[in-house]
Amino acid sequence: MNEIAKKNYAKVNNKESEVDLKQIVEQYAYFWKWFVASIAIAIAAAFLYLRYATPQYKVQAKILLEKEDKAGGELSGLAELSSITSVSGQSAFVVDQIEVLKSRRILRKVIEQHNLQNSYFVKGTIKETEVLESRAPLKVFVSRIKNPQKAALFTITILDKSTYSLTENKGVEYNKVQFGKALQTNFGQLVITPNVDFSKYVGQTVKLSLQSVDKTIDALQKEIDISPSSEKQSYVVSFSLTGPIKEKSTLIVNSLIDQYNNDVSDDKNKVTAATSKFISSRLELISKDLDSADQKVRDFKSSNNLTDLMAEAELNLKTLTDAEKEVVEKRTQVELADYMKESVKNNSDLQLLPTNIGLADLSIEKTLSEYNQLVLERNDLLKSSTVDNPVVKNLTENIRSLNRNLMASLNNYQSVLRLSLDNSQAKRNQLQGRVSAVPRQELGFKDILRQQQIVESIYLFLLQKREENEIKAAAQPDILKIIDEAYGSSIPVSPRKAIVLLGALIAGFLLPFGILYLKFLLDNKVHSRRDIEEKFAAPILGEVPSSDDPIVKDNDRSSLAEAFRILRTNIAFMLGTKKDSAVIFVTSTTSGEGKSFVSTNLSRILAMSGKKVLLIGADIRSPKVLDYLGLSHLQHTNIGITQYLINPDMPVENIIIRKPAPYDFDIIYSGYIAPNPAELLMNGHFDEVIEYGRTHYDFVIVDTAPVSLVTDTLLIAENADLTIYVTRANYLDKRLLNVPKELYEDGKLKNMAVVLNDVDFARGYGYGYGYGYGYGYIDSSSVSLRAKIMKQFSKLFKGKQK
Repeated sequence: MNEIAKKNYAKVNNKESEVDLKQIVEQYAYFWKWFVASIAIAIAAAFLYLRYATPQYKVQAKILLEKEDKAGGELSGLAELSSITSVSGQSAFVVDQIEVLKSRRILRKVIEQHNLQNSYFVKGTIKETEVLESRAPLKVFVSRIKNPQKAALFTITILDKSTYSLTENKGVEYNKVQFGKALQTNFGQLVITPNVDFSKYVGQTVKLSLQSVDKTIDALQKEIDISPSSEKQSYVVSFSLTGPIKEKSTLIVNSLIDQYNNDVSDDKNKVTAATSKFISSRLELISKDLDSADQKVRDFKSSNNLTDLMAEAELNLKTLTDAEKEVVEKRTQVELADYMKESVKNNSDLQLLPTNIGLADLSIEKTLSEYNQLVLERNDLLKSSTVDNPVVKNLTENIRSLNRNLMASLNNYQSVLRLSLDNSQAKRNQLQGRVSAVPRQELGFKDILRQQQIVESIYLFLLQKREENEIKAAAQPDILKIIDEAYGSSIPVSPRKAIVLLGALIAGFLLPFGILYLKFLLDNKVHSRRDIEEKFAAPILGEVPSSDDPIVKDNDRSSLAEAFRILRTNIAFMLGTKKDSAVIFVTSTTSGEGKSFVSTNLSRILAMSGKKVLLIGADIRSPKVLDYLGLSHLQHTNIGITQYLINPDMPVENIIIRKPAPYDFDIIYSGYIAPNPAELLMNGHFDEVIEYGRTHYDFVIVDTAPVSLVTDTLLIAENADLTIYVTRANYLDKRLLNVPKELYEDGKLKNMAVVLNDVDFARGYGYGYGYGYGYGYIDSSSVSLRAKIMKQFSKLFKGKQK
């Protein structure tokens, strides 16, 4: 193959590919009305959905938790070390608080505060809309719920300002019930009262959905989203809740934050109150001891006539004073430990213990804090359960265990203090030897004075602690800071208008596309010449378009006439110039493919060009030639080829119908249907008819029987100079193309060429004939009901335009 041939071959292949794409587009474009209708319906359905779907609004809030740092001294160093080693104590704290926020205890308080277990629905023009209890026309109070695991739906019709009727979801009706009167239902006892000025609601219906608080808690735990910040060291917590009522979601989130804040604040206030009570009781006892010490000082000075200390005694006792101070401090710790042991020992009813009273042992303070935390948790559980609850029992055991540990810690702490105190007292005694020269009266006074100082120091210390505790209670800082209060946009998160409309547009396009794709995929019919070319390599003379007219008319410029003119030209190329006359057989695979239609119109076109044409109806099993020409009446006045084959003694001229008006060609029709058509065609007399045609005519067109049904055509196939094999588009199954393929490859039909009939160019099949030519003829017997209806609508529409 030279370079020019290669380029031409490439151009042809590119053009074929382009035609393939164009054909696919045209196939789908033919059904453009389907796409328009589907998209219109989908968009209308989308608008209807958007109009009546319940919108969902997202409400968000954000808070900053304030962690109270209770770990001082060496423990603070451990906290810093944990941050360096990426052990996030803050994250653990935030996660713990989130669990508290999600707890059933907190959610129960929120739900019970606003009666969120009761839902109210007011009927609008078409759909029902949920409203808040504060805006509902009535309010319900529920008690004595029979089955907490089941919900109930009630329909309430407001009859007048004082009565209503109620229908339960099981069909139970209660008529003319007074507002405010208790009503026993299958769900529980209801008391319904007016909530707002509902005079405008008289005669209207309100739906009421009731469920237990526990089921509402379960639902709310699934709906609300509480999440920490993505930063590891952050104390920020985010809230998110999506629901049909923005105001209700906002109310829930804000109430949840408030309840959490109040809950933690109440716990701290309880510890503060217990500490204040303990300090006050200690002060009362210490004040009596201080009064007694003061009285001893007064008595000693009075009896010994002492007014002032000597300067020498002050100097000698200076060193001793420091030692005494150490002894006093340690004795103070011993006294505080004694007071704490007494409180722990007398705490048989598991009450809160005082904290932060000045004990130097941090482990004891930490144990006291843990003990109070467990007591608070136990007291909170006892509000909704008994002491026999397994969880309460477990907490009680843990509290008693901490009580014992605390007693042991205090005993150990006292033992260490006494040992240290003994050492300090020994040191003090040693120093006392140095001041032995001090007069006995001064020494006696100092001893009394020291006792006074010890009691006074304890008294002042407790006063200081009481003031600190009171200041802490009065200036209690918030345990959280609200960064953003609950806020929801007026634009719903679902359904999204743009997404729904886009989805409807895509669905409206894809639905007909998918149906058509399946239709084309499952369609096994021959549609275009490409289907034939892919099966076998027989030449294709042309394509005959669909048409409303059965026969080509004089001076016809329709696409049907042009198709047969092209067919006439291609036949001339196939036959060449070696013969003075030509015998052309027209056959097909099955009946109904239009071989008689092609035969008659081909005869008409050849006759228009001035040729002498003889049309022979050789399909003696199912004659249709005269029917296509509109000459059925000639069957009664003329004899056909069947009679000649039975009685060949008559001349051939006797069976020829000479140029019946309005046609300019002769016809030999098939005659009556014989019982043995194959035997008649085999007797050799049909060859005489063909020979007569060759002698007297330029073209002999023979309309034969279908080759896949009978063998008639194959019996006389040797007489043909050209065999036109008619294949009907949108009619013949592609699997039957094996029949013409085998006949062509085996050479059973002489000089075989294919004509594709009934091509629907409007659907993108075939190549068309352009330049404003219309679409061709299609056999009325094969027109579908849909096509007939569409045709009638088209005619009606054109008539209205005129």
